[in-house]
Amino acid sequence: MRWGTRLEQRIDGAAHRLLTDAPTGGVRAWLTEAAVFVLKQAWACVFGAALLVAIVAARLWYPDDAPLARNDLLTITAVLIQAAMLVFRLESGRELWVIVLFHLAGTGMEVFKTDVGSWAYAADGVLRIGGVPLFSGFMYAAVGSYMVRVHRLFDLGFTRYPRRWLTTVLAVAIYVNFFTHHWWWDLRWVLLAGIVALWLPTVMNARVWRRTIRLPLLAVFAGVAVFIYLAENIGTWAGAWVYPDQVAAWQPVSPSKLSSWFLLMIISVVMVTWVFPPRRPSPADARRADASASALSESPQAPAAGAAPAPPEPPRRRRRRRAGAGLPS
Repeated sequence: MRWGTRLEQRIDGAAHRLLTDAPTGGVRAWLTEAAVFVLKQAWACVFGAALLVAIVAARLWYPDDAPLARNDLLTITAVLIQAAMLVFRLESGRELWVIVLFHLAGTGMEVFKTDVGSWAYAADGVLRIGGVPLFSGFMYAAVGSYMVRVHRLFDLGFTRYPRRWLTTVLAVAIYVNFFTHHWWWDLRWVLLAGIVALWLPTVMNARVWRRTIRLPLLAVFAGVAVFIYLAENIGTWAGAWVYPDQVAAWQPVSPSKLSSWFLLMIISVVMVTWVFPPRRPSPADARRADASASALSESPQAPAAGAAPAPPEPPRRRRRRRAGAGLPS
């Protein structure tokens, strides 16, 4: 881990000491890599996970007639979570700037979207801007926090990453389209085509433990968008906000929102690249990735179930030669 906070560096050192004797091959080695991958992902999601737990807990156990409105409680909780991230050195001050910027961009879009009726929040509480409770901006900040943290936890490296000025122009166009499509053409499919054109050649190298994995960056973007969409379903079920078709009774969020989250995530990705400029994979990362790929391709193939084992090869017959002759006998 190159850019971890001091606390994360200590955790990383303890993990290295714990895994020093871990096997380097076989099933146990792959299970170790999988466990480290899941734990790193969970650690990267700590901000969003804590906020989601608070939203669900407020839905299940917070009384409706409490003196403090539920939305205000969630706003105060979100501020405390963000403060804890800084106090316990889970985020650096430089990373906080990206998160705050994404928080502000998300809040601005929320104010507009609720005004045009795209979705709505409960009307209780005083910590709000118009119809938008202030905790909503922290949900966008959680996406930015994940992007920043996963970047350094996996020592991400990229091959054929597009120029940052091009990605910035596209991110600005995406953000503007979230507003303008209400009275002008919706350019999301044009913007999606632009994303594919820019990032299709890009490959991401992510160091897990001993192995480095290579993944097409577009596939990674799509996977993150799916997980955000699943979290959005939990948030709407918990009543944090509702879409027009969920007012009468809750139902799953329309899959069409996947494209919206995909586009919004690109904005977060571009913001993070201005804090952590995309770097090429180090030679050590490239070697680990090659070793991981060759380990997969060279793994022995198990015989099909029920197939008889292949018979041993018969011993070769030794040939005798006639004395003084070069012909076989």
